[in-house]
Parts: sequence; structure tokens; C-alpha cells
Amino acid sequence: MGEFPPDAAAALKAAEARCGPLELEEISDRRGSAVWKASGPQGVVSVKLGTGEAAEVTVREASVLEQLPKYTVTAGRFDNGVWCVTPWLVGPSTWDVFRPVRKDAGGRSEALEAAVGLCRAVADLHEAGWVHGDLQPQHGIHTEDGVRLLDFAWSRRVGVTPWRRFDGTMIHLTAPELAARIINGPQPVDTTQTADVHALAGTLWTCVTGKWPLDYEAVGIGKGASVEAMRTAIAHRAVPMSTVMPWPALQARLRYVLLAAPDDRPTAAELTELVEAVDG
Repeated sequence: MGEFPPDAAAALKAAEARCGPLELEEISDRRGSAVWKASGPQGVVSVKLGTGEAAEVTVREASVLEQLPKYTVTAGRFDNGVWCVTPWLVGPSTWDVFRPVRKDAGGRSEALEAAVGLCRAVADLHEAGWVHGDLQPQHGIHTEDGVRLLDFAWSRRVGVTPWRRFDGTMIHLTAPELAARIINGPQPVDTTQTADVHALAGTLWTCVTGKWPLDYEAVGIGKGASVEAMRTAIAHRAVPMSTVMPWPALQARLRYVLLAAPDDRPTAAELTELVEAVDG
């Protein structure tokens, strides 16, 4: 965390053009990707800066956002990397909506509505010919205008491979077949819509329980295990699913998706229907 880099002043000018005089708040800074919240009297935007290897990632994400009808982006380069400015999405994440459920404090009706909304957002993205590639509990924002997805850095249009190498995103939500492709190659490995559905079901499971879907301790994989060790176990389906089931009506459907072979896995639209049918 630190000061906004002076050589990225063009990003602030783009943000100021939308918002007026700015107040900046740094939200995150990791692995070369920093996100700032820029607020002004006319609006609020997100300013993302990508440096080093994250510069290419930021370019990819900006390119995806330019092609999606519900998103707007302004992007450019500075001496050390790439910047992009997008509207700040106002609303809780799926993870946030499920907080009362995790605390056993009610909220199931709202959580179920949020789950359906997230599934529909992914289904709409898939129907438009895209793969998200990095679905996580924090990557769906529930706004007044519906669910908006975040973090499109590993998204691709079906039939297009915009990267030279893909080594995975959130390991705990990686589909077994995708883990196997990463291990065995060849590169570049493509993200897929079926792997998205696995990650979507895993995301909802995690939102319900507060824990990842797989029970690593059951097979002796501790918290200090490497990503490579976990990926190998996931690829071989050597890790059983968690037996923690505080919401059986919903989790039984998610469990079915998480255990299904890729060809048997429902689509995001079909998962939407499965979740809609849950009796909260």
C-alpha cells in the first residue's frame, strides 16, 4: 500500500473526467496489480494499475471489458505498466450476502436470491460466447441493476486463446479436468464454460459454509501444502468433498455439480434452475 504513482497521472485524469475532483482510497495491491477507489462529486470509479507481469493481465482484462455490453472501460499505458478505469460497482459481493447464513442468523431467502442472480449472470456470459475463468465468492457484485461480475483477466471468448500460458487461478475452485490439463499440457491451456460451472458451484458452497468444498485434511494435505500438490490431488479426484452440510437442500445440488464428470455437469443456465428450485 502506498502513494499513487505519479507516472500514471493519465489514469487520474480519466477518472477525474468522470467523477470531478477526486479522493483516492487504495483497496488492494498484490502481485503487481493495484486497485484504487476514486470518488468525486459526479461519481465513483475503480482505477486498476498493472505492472510487471500484471501489465499483460490488465491489458487482457481491459480488452474483455471493452467487448462486454454492460461494462465500460478507459485504458492506457504509463512508464511502468498499464492502467484501466471502470465504474465502481455498488453493492455486496455474493460472499457478503451469505454472511448471515454462515453465522446461522437467517438470511436464506436473500442468499438464495443472490445465488440465482449469480448463476444467471454466468449463464448470460456463457450464452454471449464467453468463459469467465476466475469465478470466486468475491467476484459477483449484487447491484441495483443486477449481478455484475468482476476480474475478467482470465476470461476469453470461445474459440480465442488470448494468453501464452495458463497455470490456473483459485486452486480450491479448479475443476479436476482443468487441473489435469495444466499438469499434462500442452500449453496454452484454455479455460472452459464447464470448468466455470464447477467453480460457480464451489463458490456457492464456500459462501454457505465459509470453507472450501474439498476436505484436504482427510487425505493429509495441510495448510502449508503447495499449489502443485493440491492441483495433482484435485486432478486425480483424490480429495473427498467436505461433509459439512448446514444447508442440505442447496448443497445437495451443488455437490452433484462438483462431483459430476465434465460431460455430465449442468450448464450455468441449468444450474440456475436447480438453485431456483431449492426450498429455502
